[in-house]
Amino acid sequence: MKAVTIRGVEPEVAEKLKIAARKQGKSVNYIILEIIKTSLGFKKEKKFSRKYDDLDDLFGRWNDDEFKKIDDSITTQRQIDQELWK
Repeated sequence: MKAVTIRGVEPEVAEKLKIAARKQGKSVNYIILEIIKTSLGFKKEKKFSRKYDDLDDLFGRWNDDEFKKIDDSITTQRQIDQELWK
């Protein structure tokens, strides 16, 4: 793989790259490569990858006690009664 040196990077640009890298948990090198690939058309941006949470209030969540009760109930229902299958 070819190494490329970029000279003349303004301090503000370098700082924004560092912030973006830290925010995404990636290296500055990786962020720069992604920007280059995207701008040259090698990598397409995901347009519909946003997670929506506006319907979360309509759906409930189980706490640990509720989950244990439901899981125990399902586990007992999954027991095969050998007498029924004779």
